[in-house]
Amino acid sequence: MKTLCGIDLGTQSCKVVIYDYNGKKIVESAQSPLDMISENDGTREQKAEWYKEALKACFEKLSKAAKKDIVALGVSGQQHSFVPLDAKAVPLYNVKLWCDTSTHEECEELTKAAGGEAALIKAAGLPMRPGYTAPKVLWLKKHKPKAFAKLAHILLPHDYINFLLTGNYSAEYGDASGTALFDLRKRKWSEKICNYIDPIVYNCLPPLIAPGGSAGTVSALATAEYGIPQGALVSAGGGDNMMGAIGTGTVQDGFLAMSLGTSGTLFGFSREPVIDPTGNLAAFCSSSGGWLPLLCTMNCTVASEEFRSLFGIGIDVFDAEAAKAPIGAEGITVLPFFNGERTPNLPRGRASINGITSANFKRQNLVRAALESAIFGMRIGLEGFIKLGFKPKEIRLTGGGSKSSVWQGIVANVMNLPVRIPATSEAAAFGGAIQALWAMEQLAGKGSSIETLTEEHIALEDGALIKPDAKQVKAYNTAYEVYSRYLGALSPLYK
Repeated sequence: MKTLCGIDLGTQSCKVVIYDYNGKKIVESAQSPLDMISENDGTREQKAEWYKEALKACFEKLSKAAKKDIVALGVSGQQHSFVPLDAKAVPLYNVKLWCDTSTHEECEELTKAAGGEAALIKAAGLPMRPGYTAPKVLWLKKHKPKAFAKLAHILLPHDYINFLLTGNYSAEYGDASGTALFDLRKRKWSEKICNYIDPIVYNCLPPLIAPGGSAGTVSALATAEYGIPQGALVSAGGGDNMMGAIGTGTVQDGFLAMSLGTSGTLFGFSREPVIDPTGNLAAFCSSSGGWLPLLCTMNCTVASEEFRSLFGIGIDVFDAEAAKAPIGAEGITVLPFFNGERTPNLPRGRASINGITSANFKRQNLVRAALESAIFGMRIGLEGFIKLGFKPKEIRLTGGGSKSSVWQGIVANVMNLPVRIPATSEAAAFGGAIQALWAMEQLAGKGSSIETLTEEHIALEDGALIKPDAKQVKAYNTAYEVYSRYLGALSPLYK
């Protein structure tokens, strides 16, 4: 048996799946948790050493039989997070994460240096936001100058895992496009933007490879460390959203994917760049060729997890409580900005519960409002897609939150689109495996398209089409208007 390995280095855990591509089934999987360093100033960090340990822990949980059959691997990683290495590949500082909002001052500095937000979007396709990598690099220069002086390699988490597997430094268009150091239209690093930080930055960026290409092969060192076959192909990989797009079959025009994880993302494939002048939709490249316009919110399952922890209840009880409450939670509205927020751009944002009265102050309303708030944030992105001429057909739902039947119904009715659930819940890891198959076939000269491969290998759950209900859609339109009013009224406090 020959197998593919998909790796997803997320925020909360590292996951590995082994896929039998001839039998079309996942034969084994493993997961290892990751911790996070959090501070009140918006700091959200991890250590690169944790990534090495988590990857090793995952492979140690897999059987030797499953590992020996691996012929190719594909890596997905959380986007934007900054892994700073010296010339000997030693980490110079913690990994500042995508959800770190402590760099809002650096964003303002870089925006001013570029001549304003409109100039940045014109030059490279993105505004400067705290989530992106560029302001994190400037933060390191300002706050850790000794570390910055030794900086030799700027990597993203998936780039770092590729390095651990192959010993090669590389980057790929999709993940690179989320750094704000990249020219989205030309698909190359932007020396101009790099120079706003420091002239050394451009030379610290790794060589770029196309999505269907290879980052190299598994090294002897990685074989000894992880027990995987030396010489196995390692594909280009990509950001978790890009790999999630492959893992859900979002590689053709008209399909939208929504990921309900720590962050919430809504993204769709496009054959042409989709540049949003408001900056709400990020004009990323895809990891399958083409582009992947994307909305990202920093607080998706964050609110539900915080409320669940506060009430001391499990997921099943939480969902059952939410199901008891009516649409709109009897007027209670949550703004879920526990980590600040990226869309809308409120890095200093704070969470709040609004509309409480003595009559509606019930646990069931609070938990339902927490679930609804995450999807109201996503609707901002859907409206942006439609304004830019994107014609959505359906949403493919993935991430941990996609397992909730309550949340599935909320998505279908808030967005007023049919929802399908992929059979494989780990879309990013599975997308890595499918991209690895694509790279392997490209190298063999077979020329299989990524569209053909996803149609062949991506299965949807039987009977899992959730259609919007006209009555519920109308009720959610009203609830969304209430959410929008609170958002408009409170946003000036966080500017």
